[in-house]
Amino acid sequence: MKEKVTAFFSNSTWIKFIGNKYFLVTLFFIIWMLFLDNYSYLDHRILNQDIEELEDNKAYYQEEIKKDKEQIKKLKNPIEIEKYAREKYFMKRENEDIYIIEFEGDTLDKIQ
Repeated sequence: MKEKVTAFFSNSTWIKFIGNKYFLVTLFFIIWMLFLDNYSYLDHRILNQDIEELEDNKAYYQEEIKKDKEQIKKLKNPIEIEKYAREKYFMKRENEDIYIIEFEGDTLDKIQ
């Protein structure tokens, strides 16, 4: 029985191929580069995801900066400053009364 098993393994081309030292070294190298190295594929994938997230954040903040610059440009006009103060902070002039009317189910957050 042992002879049959030994004959099977010695004649099998796959066993000879897998047992080849060049194949083993190449397989070790591939496993090392994919999983164990400091610059492995998995680390690169994680870093690429971080880069994409940071680029999305960059685009968002650049858009916010544009909006803020437009708002600052508007607020250089004294009339716009007064309008902004009245709408956002419910400020008023002297001898003026302001009435805030809320409808049922309405909140100030919806207005702003």
